[in-house]
Amino acid sequence: MPGGTETIGSLDFYPEERPLREVQVADLWMDEHPVTNAQFRRFIKDTGHLTVAEHAPDPRDFPGADPADLVPGSQVFVGTPGPVPLDDWTRWWAWIPGADWRHPQGPGSTLHGRDQHPVVHIGFEDALAYSEWAAKSLPTETEWEHAARGGLHQAIYPWGNDFTPGGKVMANTWHGRFPYENLGTPGATRTTPVKRFPPNSFGLFDVAGNVWEWTSTPWSDTHTEAGPEQVSCCAPGPADPSEKDRYVTKGGSHLCAPSYCHRYRPAARQGHSIRSSTTHLGFRCVIRL
Repeated sequence: MPGGTETIGSLDFYPEERPLREVQVADLWMDEHPVTNAQFRRFIKDTGHLTVAEHAPDPRDFPGADPADLVPGSQVFVGTPGPVPLDDWTRWWAWIPGADWRHPQGPGSTLHGRDQHPVVHIGFEDALAYSEWAAKSLPTETEWEHAARGGLHQAIYPWGNDFTPGGKVMANTWHGRFPYENLGTPGATRTTPVKRFPPNSFGLFDVAGNVWEWTSTPWSDTHTEAGPEQVSCCAPGPADPSEKDRYVTKGGSHLCAPSYCHRYRPAARQGHSIRSSTTHLGFRCVIRL
């Protein structure tokens, strides 16, 4: 990926994307798509790593919790049967014991037919462990945004300013009324295989939609200074209110809808708790020259 001068952020959408900031980015190699289940499986086979979702929560972090609830699991999108107020994410997310990267929808679900889908239910430390095993790194927020823009400075989307140019669907995002009606293309109601949609002009796939992606940048509520912890509109907050550490995630996901979460854009950003995992969060890696 060629480096250069980039203006990151946006003044047109959400406050955390402000202000605009001019940055310098060096040349680097970047994974052309998010890490897939097949790639992550090789890492697990080689290292025996257990992901965050496969560990039971520490009782000391949840004083007063029912021990029966302190079991391995993760947050799974379950949707709703009809319209609901959009100010309470607990209506369409559920903590599912046994949900993890091998069982994305919970016990009984498998990765059959999903080898080329992005791996999900990944905590920050899981992404770090994989990147170290692969002799790579997680991208910074600045690197990620510059890469996603693909040389189109300040364009709304990685491919330009028209969401569906010529009527063509360019990314796996939510079409319809969130969180109960998804009118997306067949087979695109959850994650989709990487490379299903066109790449940007740097040859990178899925930099909009499909899954949110971890970066190595600690969260702040603006581009320029650290601020109070924010809870994103698009993903569950920390499993425990005492968990303060958040890092920036980028790219939006298949659950982003314009009526609710217009974050499938290079400038979009959200803070995610490092030990929180979900069905729409993955990562990709870089190698710095």
